[in-house]
Amino acid sequence: MSNKPYLEKAIQWAKRKGMQDIKANIEEYETPSHFTQSGKEAPIIPDITGIQMGSKNYVEVALKTEDVTSTVSKYKLLATMAAMRGGSLYILAPKGHKSFADTVVKDYSLNAKVIYLK
Repeated sequence: MSNKPYLEKAIQWAKRKGMQDIKANIEEYETPSHFTQSGKEAPIIPDITGIQMGSKNYVEVALKTEDVTSTVSKYKLLATMAAMRGGSLYILAPKGHKSFADTVVKDYSLNAKVIYLK
């Protein structure tokens, strides 16, 4: 399942939060910087990044997936990068996906805020 239908709502949420210089992994926006893990070919690209009060924040749209390991790895990396830059990782969970997001954050002790995406 693609998160593209939810990205526009997530961008609107980020704007309401006061984030500026928003970059998103969709065609209408500049693509955020990507990270490459050693030993893996596919780069990790955040869904959305934005600056709020001088701090860089990362926003991810959480969707249920069978590949929990790669999802957790991505969230851990983004949470670490956000903390290093004085920001936060926000995980936006659409209807039907909030329980999955809450469970992942709790079970893996991620430093992230889960927000219900209406």
